[in-house]
Amino acid sequence: MTTPVEIPPVPVTPEVSSEDRLWVLLCFLLAPLLPLITLFLDDKKNKTFIKYHTVPTLILGIVEVVVVGILSLIPIVNCFVPLIYIINVVYGIKAYNGTNTDIPVITDFSKQQNWS
Repeated sequence: MTTPVEIPPVPVTPEVSSEDRLWVLLCFLLAPLLPLITLFLDDKKNKTFIKYHTVPTLILGIVEVVVVGILSLIPIVNCFVPLIYIINVVYGIKAYNGTNTDIPVITDFSKQQNWS
């Protein structure tokens, strides 16, 4: 008989509220529209956790729109194009857990430009 595996609670820093985590999750899921809106909201863009994720999710959303637009022109590949958005779900869940989520090339690019 196996014993159930206990999952440790996710450590969340005190400055990251549940509202901040929800905003970041929605930024990932509704990219590039919601990150663009978030950049204009003063109370949201000044919070460090949201600020860290807003510009990378905006860039990710723009890249995905371009890639989906190009790949949707290929008939056989067109069926699998919606699977690209699984990336947003995975990163959104990581960010919702309260950790700073790095998108491989995009986060480094936005940090080099001092955007996030």
